[in-house]
Formats: sequence, C-alpha cells, structure tokens
Amino acid sequence: MIDITRHELSDHTEFLDDSSFRLKSCPFGDGIPLGLYELPRRSGEAHLYRMAHPLAEKVLEQAKGHTLPYAEITFDYGKHDGRITILEPLRGKGGNLRLGLFTVESLDQAEDHLILSGATDDGQPLDEDQLRRFFSLPARNNDSALPLGEESASALERLASERQVAIQRAISERNARFFEDEAEKLEGWADDLKLGLEREIKELDKQIKDARRAATAALTLEEKLAGQKKIKLLEAQRNEKRRTLFDAQDQVDRQREELIATIEGKLAQRAESKQLFVIRWRIPA
Repeated sequence: MIDITRHELSDHTEFLDDSSFRLKSCPFGDGIPLGLYELPRRSGEAHLYRMAHPLAEKVLEQAKGHTLPYAEITFDYGKHDGRITILEPLRGKGGNLRLGLFTVESLDQAEDHLILSGATDDGQPLDEDQLRRFFSLPARNNDSALPLGEESASALERLASERQVAIQRAISERNARFFEDEAEKLEGWADDLKLGLEREIKELDKQIKDARRAATAALTLEEKLAGQKKIKLLEAQRNEKRRTLFDAQDQVDRQREELIATIEGKLAQRAESKQLFVIRWRIPA
C-alpha cells in the first residue's frame, strides 16, 4: 500500500521513510485530512494509514483505473539482498505475467481478488507465490516489448480462469458452512425449546397422577370435588403445553423454510473479471 501511494501521490507527498509520509496536498478534494500518515502508527499525531482509510481507498481506485500498455520489465535478482529460493530456478529466463482483478458478489457481500498468472517462455506455469515475489525485486522498464502473442495471451487467460474457478469454489464452500451454522443454530434453539416443554409436560403428568391418587383416597365429597377440579386444571395446563410444543415445531419449520429461501436468494454469485496489466518479464542470470 505504501509503494502504491508513493507512486500515485508523488507530487502530493513527502515520504519520511518506508512506512510514513506527509500528505501536503490532496488531489481527491475535501474530506481527506492533510498531515502525517503512518503504517503502523507510532505517534499520536499521525493518521493510521490502512486499506479502509478514505485516502487509501482513493489511491487504490485511481491505481486500478490506469490503462497500462504491454511492456517488458526486467527484475534484477542480482541486486536483491539475500536469496529467494523459489525464484532461483527462474534466473536467466523470461515469460509473461498477467494481473487481473476478480470481483465476486455473494450473500450480499462483494470481495475483490487480485489474480496473478504467469508462465515461462517454454510454457511452464508459475504459482502465485513465485509471481508475488517478483515484485520484491528491483525492476526497470525496458520501454519496448514485442506484441504479446495470441497463444501466450490465451495461456494467461486459462491460468487466470483456473484461479477464478478455485476462488468461486472456496466462496461456495464458505457459504455452505455459513448455511450449516445457521441451520444448526435453528435446530439447537428448537431442541432446547422442545426439551424444556417436554420436561414441563412430564412434570404435569406426575402432578396429575398424584392428584388422581389423592382424589381417590379422599374421604369426603368436598375433598373429591376439589381433587377433580385440580386434575382438570392440571390437564388444561398440560394440553396448553402440548399445543405450545406443536406450535413451536411449526414455527421452526417456517423459520427453516425462510432461511432456505433467504440463502437461495443470496447464493447466486455474480462475478466480474478485469485485466489490470500484462507484462513480459525477464530475470537475468
């Protein structure tokens, strides 16, 4: 984020070090404060510069809007301090690299994924860890590059598509876990309600049994009538509890149907892919 900001706001900032800068003017209008920005924040006077900060959001929006021509970039491994093991096999080789923005909307949420795809000139595909490490190397633009061949462009598109499919599958699996969690919560609530009502019904059954025994053992008519009234009252309470149990089960069924309908309405994934740039890369031996 700091490097992108350095590039996009070079005329508006004074960089103090690799993690802080002073915003002297803002090209995005009012509402974004000037002053010191740090990532991470080390002083009380600084603004915490993070991805969600309005300035960072504007910087990223501006960067994503650039039209970048195909170019040849030399990544100079020899000028990097230390070894990068996964890049060692690529010294003396070249190829093509594509960066795409893949946006997926699902469950009322939108998420962006930057997808790097690349391959060597002999067709060997590179994984994203290798490609990301390219950008930790010193680099220079060679200002000229032969046009990207149709076969190479198709290969990059295919690699990007495979990654997109994997991302959508992961999102679908995550949504399935969300649905399962919500269903388990509903079932847990239903089980707790059912067990509570069944305990109350069982206790009323016991009280009714005791009341009948007492009414049978009563010696006077008054005592027997009082016992029958108590039995009738307890039976009414038990019937009410039973109706509540049935109503609760109906409510659970309705809530389950509503949950399924809600999830189904949100499950459809809307995806959009945008190419940000394609370069020819080279790593000298």
